[in-house]
Amino acid sequence: MAEEQDKSNKNQINIELSEEVAEGIYANLAMIAHSNSEFVIDFIRLMPGVPKAKVKSRIVITPEHAKRLLKALSDNINKYEQTFGNIKQSEDAPKFPINFGGTVGEA
Repeated sequence: MAEEQDKSNKNQINIELSEEVAEGIYANLAMIAHSNSEFVIDFIRLMPGVPKAKVKSRIVITPEHAKRLLKALSDNINKYEQTFGNIKQSEDAPKFPINFGGTVGEA
């Protein structure tokens, strides 16, 4: 039995979350670009009446991890909607004159 515990402990990752990071950063726009080897996701805070938006965080991941993130987000959205109901989306998607070059998506 101790041998089984040792094996399961080897597969665990110890993740440290600092107090500052645990507070989170608010973002209401995400811009996504990619190359052949990575996806770049910029999380941006856009405030009404302020002509300049700031990138609050940039995450760079591999295409494989991007696909895992897509699946994890999809799974979590499905669980959320099962619990709280459908997430309503406005038909009027915001238009932003921001272009980081390359293929760009908005979320």
